Amino acid sequence: MSQAKSKQPGKPSGNMQNLTRNQRRRVDRAITAAKGDPKKPQSVQASIPYIAMYPDGLCKVTDRLYSKTLEFLDVNYMLADKEEQTSIFENLCDLYNYFDPSISVQETFISRRAAKEEFQKAIDIPLVNDELDPIREEYGGVIKLQHEKGNNGLVRTKYITVAIEADSLKMAKSRLARIEIDLLNLFKLMGASARALSGKERLSTLHSILHLGTTEPFNFDWDWLSKTGMSIKDYISPTSFHFGRDAHSAWVGK
Repeated sequence: MSQAKSKQPGKPSGNMQNLTRNQRRRVDRAITAAKGDPKKPQSVQASIPYIAMYPDGLCKVTDRLYSKTLEFLDVNYMLADKEEQTSIFENLCDLYNYFDPSISVQETFISRRAAKEEFQKAIDIPLVNDELDPIREEYGGVIKLQHEKGNNGLVRTKYITVAIEADSLKMAKSRLARIEIDLLNLFKLMGASARALSGKERLSTLHSILHLGTTEPFNFDWDWLSKTGMSIKDYISPTSFHFGRDAHSAWVGK
């Protein structure tokens, strides 16, 4: 009675035995390429560089890095007199000098095309029932007329994002709250309006950056997470990313 030959471990079986060494190498490379690099993000959501976003606007970027974003408006420096310009410059220096080596900071300037309703809201000047209302109406009419004659409808927003390292979410929240108060006071001294963004507002900003060239609206509510089982990144992610020369990226504090 003949006995079946046992397969020797470590040797290829089936058709692989008929391949040359170079052919086997090409097959192995193809298999490796199909599996992908385990160190690289395997989804659009995983490519967005933060861990968690909280309703109060605090973002956990890495295990120890947390960030917060403020939106601010321009200061009429060129229209100010010399004394006011000096004061604005000194306060701006105080703002820059406020950031010690433990605070990472980045300014972001975004110009995007707004929907007609959103742009109309941005240029609308509300009346306050005083003697200056006629001037407000006239000025508002001039702006609307320029828009109707071909204004490109761009909305420009300016942000400053600060990030710190902390051992826990509680410690990060406490220190970022103090930094937020200090920054708001420094902007106020310069005569610039500023405010901290909520978590939903930061997500909306990320959504607009990640969907450049589209009109897809941002729809999200914190209550939806438990009801749908989806993650926050599912609501801001595009269907795919193209990392080419014209690729755009969003910064969240890293």
